[in-house]
Amino acid sequence: MARVFSGIQPSGELHIGNYLGAVQNWVKLQYQHDCLFCVVDLHAITQPYDPATLAQRSLDMAIGLFASGIEPARAIVFVQSHVSEHTELNWLLNTVTPLGELERQTQFKDKSQRQESVPAGLLNYPVLQAADVLLYEATLVPVGEDQLQHLELMREIARRWNARFANGFAFPEPQALLSTAKRVLGLDGQAKMSKSLGNTIGLLDPPETIWEKLKPAATDPARVTRKDPGNPDICNIFTIHHGFSPPDTLKLVAHNCRTAGWGCLDCKRVLADNMIAALAPIRERAAVLQADPRTVTDLLRAGADRARAIARRTMDRVRRRMGFLGTPEA
Repeated sequence: MARVFSGIQPSGELHIGNYLGAVQNWVKLQYQHDCLFCVVDLHAITQPYDPATLAQRSLDMAIGLFASGIEPARAIVFVQSHVSEHTELNWLLNTVTPLGELERQTQFKDKSQRQESVPAGLLNYPVLQAADVLLYEATLVPVGEDQLQHLELMREIARRWNARFANGFAFPEPQALLSTAKRVLGLDGQAKMSKSLGNTIGLLDPPETIWEKLKPAATDPARVTRKDPGNPDICNIFTIHHGFSPPDTLKLVAHNCRTAGWGCLDCKRVLADNMIAALAPIRERAAVLQADPRTVTDLLRAGADRARAIARRTMDRVRRRMGFLGTPEA
């Protein structure tokens, strides 16, 4: 089977944007490929963060992944910092990565403009991404369109390393597994769903919280009153419906929106009911795991052991190709 690698930053609990955009797809991929799913805590520290909460946020993210249906028997799930080979390969790949390519990355430009002092880690973020994937010789990377530039740089880094050092071993150039999920904006209808922006619905939010968050959520701005017809194709609430409502409901929602057959609050109530029902099993599984965090840390430890076994084999070959003196036998 082809090998898949994908990571998610430990922002805390999963939200529906994570779930619809990535995790739901990961659950399917684990039955089709050899998968590694990683809580990328090293990536998370390239932005200002609270050290006192990082460990708990990593644990919460892992709980969300397991509760969503990622099975440790089918996929390797681990925390990035638990496998030190990620940082070692990151440094080695830095030596073949052109500075100009890093400075041209759109995400670096966007994020650096919002910071008074730009850390080098933000610039080198895509190199660590390349190390994450190449370390496991993964050939498939699930990404959205906004990550394609980073993936192409990853391929360029692999080509440059191979051209200089490959001799019986070469990194495969990973290919994109483009997500077919519609892009879900935050509840403000403006920005990407992000916990830091406060525009999310958590996967583990209780039913009453889901409804309270949905009620003021942005819809088609043309619908000023209940009698105004709307356009579901430009309404973020309708996009979220695609993740939680069956086809017949989608047709009803679209019809009632275009004909002003109901108001936006009616549409949101249907979405809330469907979302609450769909997320109930995830909340139940998460509650069991939250009551037994030792089981989760044991699963992550076992996942790191499996990941490390692959990573060590890769790094042994990388070090030899790059000419490092081997460690003397004990």
